[in-house]
This record gives sequence, structure tokens and C-alpha cells, in this order.
Amino acid sequence: MPILELRDITKIFPGVRANDGVSLRLERGEIVALLGENGAGKSTLMNVVYGLMAPDGGEVFVDGAQVHIKTPRDAIALGIGMVHQHFMLVQTLTVTENIILGHEPSRFGVIDLVSARSKVSDLSTRYGLKVDPDERVADLSVGMQQRVEILKALFQGARILILDEPTAVLTPQEVRELFGVVRSLVAEGLSVVLITHKLDEVMGVADRVVVMRDGRVVGETTPAETDQVGLARMMVGRDVVLSVDKAPSKPGETVLEVRDLAVLDDRRLEALRCISLVVRAGEVVGIAGVDGNGQRELVEAIVGLRKPTSGSISLRGKDITHAAPHATIHAGVSHVPEDRQRRGLVLEFDLAENLVLGDQSDAPYASAGIMHGRVIDETARERIADYDVRTPSIRVLAGNLSGGNQQKLVLAREMGRDPDLLVAAQPTRGLDVGAIEFVHRRILAERDSGKAILLVSMELDEIMSLSDRILVMYEGRVAAELSSEEADAERIGYFMTGGSNKDGAPLQKPATTVAEGGAS
Repeated sequence: MPILELRDITKIFPGVRANDGVSLRLERGEIVALLGENGAGKSTLMNVVYGLMAPDGGEVFVDGAQVHIKTPRDAIALGIGMVHQHFMLVQTLTVTENIILGHEPSRFGVIDLVSARSKVSDLSTRYGLKVDPDERVADLSVGMQQRVEILKALFQGARILILDEPTAVLTPQEVRELFGVVRSLVAEGLSVVLITHKLDEVMGVADRVVVMRDGRVVGETTPAETDQVGLARMMVGRDVVLSVDKAPSKPGETVLEVRDLAVLDDRRLEALRCISLVVRAGEVVGIAGVDGNGQRELVEAIVGLRKPTSGSISLRGKDITHAAPHATIHAGVSHVPEDRQRRGLVLEFDLAENLVLGDQSDAPYASAGIMHGRVIDETARERIADYDVRTPSIRVLAGNLSGGNQQKLVLAREMGRDPDLLVAAQPTRGLDVGAIEFVHRRILAERDSGKAILLVSMELDEIMSLSDRILVMYEGRVAAELSSEEADAERIGYFMTGGSNKDGAPLQKPATTVAEGGAS
């Protein structure tokens, strides 16, 4: 008897049949990968199971009995837990406080934090989820925050764990650690639904694979019966090129020059230490490194979101070191931020409004303070078609799109500006194989048309496939510069973890002075 069974689940939104008669089963102690393109209906289906959405038809069974899940509290009571793609944590609270939130144990009418902390610590040890119960969530890495989400589900008694795109924001090392945890959970008797579009993860961890497309289940298989090429074909409905084929670059004049840049992080500690780099027209320069080694601060300084404490940034010889974001856009810089929801979109605005953000006061979208709706709408329709954003209308709110379609919306706006420099941070985060193939082609087309590309990615395969030169960052410095021909995962990984070049010294010297408020 399956621990979870779905029969003919249907969910309809205005103009969209997100789930169209979907049936699925999950056995005890099994990992089922729910695979599909962005907008295929994977997350919608699991949101129905977790009580976040009411189905328009179909039945749900837990332990063979039909159940009616109207709220997440109903799902939790049935032993169903869900870890969302975008974490649901309160940053200012501790690990323990987040885990017990809404289910606070009490003693004599007072929240019993001592017993709660003890239980959290026991769960953390039992499942190998090493997290400090007293740590403030805001001070944790993304990988650690995800562990807190899993612990929260376990604290609530989850027997069925739904993981929605769990590796979208993790480093390769964190991905390996996560799947080690998932296997230990299954060994303890839990059952797991893994929502993903990453084929290598499916092949490495799943017992069974269910593939969705356009709201329907189009196939079911096991990793032993298929390969990544076969899974990609099932997902997209056509053959997908999984490798990047690019012509040699033809670098031109210098577009971006960063010289001796020092930048502080949010804690007022030095995040960048005397870093220098150049990006030329017609080349992709990739930035590799473990998350938290200054990549975010570098990007934010270049696009005007963070002020340097020393050093300079120039674009085609023009100083933009202290330019505001709007001025950097007008100077010819486009920015794909790593967090599409916080920095890339206004979720309460519709697609047309989001596609002109940053340019909404300029011609041809406005004149004399009046916005030209017809021009904005025409531009929106063209860009949505060009970038295959799956939506029934340009009037749909950005917050109602799937994560992958939100990402394509950002790319459509930023590439559509025809910039001199494209700064792309995690450009394929949350995208399926078909969309990744599309984005990679567009990035290389931008390069071949003479644009300068600065690419920051946690995906080493992406860095190695797209980059003409690779800079490896470690502790706020450039630890190494490699050509695409001499770069491989092992060598990049060596520099990512603090390895030095042949003479034992970093390729760029650290700053001789520490900026005010910084740390050496």
C-alpha cells in the first residue's frame, strides 16, 4: 500500500490548466523524483498535497485512506512536510525558535525553549543535520538554512518529505551533503518527493522518476532504465543538446576594468580585498568560487548596489565607481541578480511593468512624465515570445509565475536592453534543461555580437562551458586566473578551497590597508 497516492488531480488557474488529471504514488522508504520543465505543474501538484492550494478535482490518499487536505496544518497532522524552494524562515530568530514556530511546546503556560532546544539538538544529531540550535538564522549559509527547514519538518513529525528544487541555491559540496542527508532520512523510514529539473541529481539519488509536461504525467521510469538524454527528451518533448558548443572568442577593447577594489559586506567586514579584473568586448569571463567569498559584493559594486571603500570601476574608460544603479543602466550595464524575487522583480507588478523596470521613465516607454502603455505592451509581448516565458497574458503578476519563468522574465528585460556589459549572477538558477540550453545560447550570442559578459555561477559545469577566461575567488581575492583550455573541475576546486599558484602566492596581492570598519 503506498504511503501517498494521488488520483486524477486537477488544478485550474485563469487561462491555465496547471494539473490535468495527474496520478502519482509514493511508496514507503522511497525517493521519487518529480521531473519536468518550468511550469510543468510539479510545484502546483505538491502545493495541493501540502494544503497550500485546493484541487479542482481528484483524490488524495494517505496510508490507503482518502484525506481532505485544506491547509498546511492538515498536511502536517498527516505527517506531510514540505521544504519550499524559497525558504520560509524568520531571519532574526534562532534555529530553535524557527523550528518550533507555530508548534511551540509550553510548560505552565510559558514556551519551553529548553526542552525544544534539546529536541532540536537530538534531531540534528540523529539525522546528521549539524546545526547550532542557538545560531541566528540570518548568520547561517544557505545550505545551513535548508537544513533548518528540513529539521522543522522533522520536528513536526513528517513521514513524507517534499523537497521543492532543494539544490537551486546550494554549492556542489552542499548538494552532496544534502543528498547524504536525504539518504539517511530514507534509511530511517521517511519517504521523499524530490521536485527538480536537474538530471544528474535524478540519476544519482532517485529510486523512481515521474516526468511531467504541460500539467500531465508523460512518463515514468527508473535511473537504471534511462539516461540524462532520455530524461531530457521526456521533459521537453524534443532532443536537447546537453553540452555547449561555442566558437573561439574574439576579444576586443576593454569594456569593464576593476582596479584595486575593496568592498565591505553587510557586517562591515572586508569582503573584497584589492581585487582587479578586466572584461573585454566579445568574451565571457567566469567567476568561480564557493559562495560567500566576495562574488556577491563584487557584482553589487559593479552595478551600483554597494559602494566601494577604495579602488575604481570603469566602463569603456568612464568612471562608474560611485554611480547609482539607474546611472549604471544608462551607462550600458545590465544585471541579472542572483535573487530574482528580491532584486530582479516586483512580484506585485504584472509582466509588462516588470519588463521595463529601470527604463520606465525613458523613451520610448515614456515622455513628459507620461508612460506609453501601448509601446510597453508591444515590447512585453515581443520579449515574452523571444524568451519563451510561459504565461497566458502580459497582465499576469510576476509573483504568479513559476520560478523558472520568473528567471526568464529577468533575462528578457536585461538582455533586451542591448547592454555593453552583461553582469549575470546565477543566470540559470532554477531553470530546466531546455531553458538552460536556451539561456546558454543567448549568452554566447551576446558574446559573439561583441558584448562583454561577466558570469558568476555556482555551477562549475556552466562556468567551464561558457567562459573564455575563469577567475577563481577565495576570501575576497582572485586566487587564480585560468584559460578555458587549462581549466578543469579539479583544478578550479583546488583554488576555490585556498590553493595557491605554483610559486605559493596568490595571483593578486591583498590590500595593504584595511578599510574603516573592516577586518584583516
